[in-house]
Amino acid sequence: MPSKMSPTGETKGEVEPAGNPIDNYREHVAEILAPIVGLPVMDIVPRLQTTLSQDKGDLMLAVPSLRIKGKSPGDLAVEWAGKFPSSDLVEHPIISGTFLQFFYKPKPLMKNIIKTILRTKQAYGSNPRLGLKDPENPSLGKKTIIVEFSSPNIAKPFHAGHLRSTIIGGFIANLYETAGWNVIRMNYLGDWGRQYGLLANAFELYGDEEKLKADPIAHLFDIYVEINKVSAPEEEMIKEKKEELKKAREAKSDTTALELEISTLEAESTNEKARKSFKRLEDGDPKALETWRRFRDLSIDKYKKTYARLNIHYDQFSGESQVEKFRMDAAAKRLKESGVSEDSDGAVVVDLTKDPKTKKLGKALVQKKDGSSLYLTRDIGEAVKRDEIYHFDKMIYVVAAQQDLHLAQLFKILELMGHDDVAKKCQHVNFGMVLGMSTRRGTVKFLDDILRDAADRMHSVMKGETEDQKENQNEKDLQRIKDKYSQLDDPVGTADILGISAVMVQDMTGKRINNYTFDLMRMTSFEGDTGPYLQYAHARLCSITRKAQISNEELDNADLWLLEESHAVNLVRALATWPEVVQTTLKTLEPITVLSYLFKMTHMLSSSYDVLQVVGSEPEIKKARMALYEAARQVLNNGMKMLGLSPLQRLVYAFW
Repeated sequence: MPSKMSPTGETKGEVEPAGNPIDNYREHVAEILAPIVGLPVMDIVPRLQTTLSQDKGDLMLAVPSLRIKGKSPGDLAVEWAGKFPSSDLVEHPIISGTFLQFFYKPKPLMKNIIKTILRTKQAYGSNPRLGLKDPENPSLGKKTIIVEFSSPNIAKPFHAGHLRSTIIGGFIANLYETAGWNVIRMNYLGDWGRQYGLLANAFELYGDEEKLKADPIAHLFDIYVEINKVSAPEEEMIKEKKEELKKAREAKSDTTALELEISTLEAESTNEKARKSFKRLEDGDPKALETWRRFRDLSIDKYKKTYARLNIHYDQFSGESQVEKFRMDAAAKRLKESGVSEDSDGAVVVDLTKDPKTKKLGKALVQKKDGSSLYLTRDIGEAVKRDEIYHFDKMIYVVAAQQDLHLAQLFKILELMGHDDVAKKCQHVNFGMVLGMSTRRGTVKFLDDILRDAADRMHSVMKGETEDQKENQNEKDLQRIKDKYSQLDDPVGTADILGISAVMVQDMTGKRINNYTFDLMRMTSFEGDTGPYLQYAHARLCSITRKAQISNEELDNADLWLLEESHAVNLVRALATWPEVVQTTLKTLEPITVLSYLFKMTHMLSSSYDVLQVVGSEPEIKKARMALYEAARQVLNNGMKMLGLSPLQRLVYAFW
């Protein structure tokens, strides 16, 4: 249960290092309302909701939600407001139709929230109790969640879909960690299949050891493209010959020669050679395995370096290759024995159209006619394997919306074959597409290229060399930008962080499911709701701290009741809602929930600087305002890190 507050805003008893201070207010208001409305406190607490805008109060009660009979909600609102006694923590409720609006009293709020933030620092907003198996019995330990995200295919470009999965998945993992869960970050690589036979053959023909070591992902992709230039016309020729064969049979002509030609073309084709090469890999041929392991290991090493730039790490690099054959065989056997699967022209399918409730899921192919397994079979085996190893409480697949049907089929088939305990713990977090992206490689969207383009653009902005700067800035301003640039210790590193922030924030702006257009110019601007703007807001607060030269001890002892201006009060009201935002985001799993809050808060900060000046103010007021700004900086820092950003301490203000 949250700690109690006294009228002065001081907490009574031991305070948890993290939690939701608004719960204190909910309980306080509910305790007052309980005898008035005739309901238990805990029936009222969840009905007290935070408001969407500060003009509507801090907490709001929808009178109809309590389902009191006998009088209209409007009459009850008037009656309850009239009976509400004086409170040390909240103002008298305001009636708005069938709603009661509650505003926090500023002085106790100031002291409670700012002191809590300064004391708990990076823990503010976290709530370890949410991640406990049983909050009433912490000895049972934490709940475990697996977050599978990114999951690129080795030898194929790290495309925009993987970028979105990486950014969103990293955020979700951070979010659950903030909520006290034991988080296992998993990268399920596309590292198996016929394409690896094709790749092995391509390396024999076009491979270069030095290029492989220097940039394995790019080089493997390049040779993959080269060998596909050979295989594509071959497959087109075979397709044309098969069309000829079809027509010849319809005309009842002699097809012996044509059949022999097709058979020869297929036997000598690049794809058939790839199939044989992959068969050697499946059969455990030492040379084939050694080549495959090199490709995989070198690619993972490269991925790790790129992920590190995004503040992302993994606990396990898994992959399709890691699903043992016996698990796939066991899945196929169980599907057959339970009557879930059936034969269909030599293939094995699960027909989900038979049940009206799952008709829209269609027929799922689990085994080809030649007996080879498919992704679905592997995914079934992998899900069961993970449950056996990790005993997870929840597993999230962060995968594009194009895979909605595949994941829905997977979860339903797991349920039908008797693994409903696993299925009900699985969740698909989907997302839309990225449109209009181009890089130095043209249509090939390598993540490194995307980040490099963004960093280069930010570097040009920092040096005052963009076309729009040259057009809109006079010579004096451009020279000032160049002078400031020369003062930076690490302009290239700063540009890289700004570029990464630009890409990540644009990706998280809007609902996950929405498509968005990749706009390098827009995302790298310091104006508007962008990554660079968030970095600027954080760096400006750090600059105020450096210039103020006030110790932490002085901040701790600041007289916060001196903060009487409406700008200060409203900013603290916003800071108080951060833990609530975190808890709401756990339900939505939408990065925009956090991002919108941070932009709203930074806009409030921007409008406060002229009113709440630190440097030049009287000593006690200076300390109080600096305590407020430090609390705001801490919340901004916490939010940015949750999003996966690296908050900058310094920026040159001439850039905007």
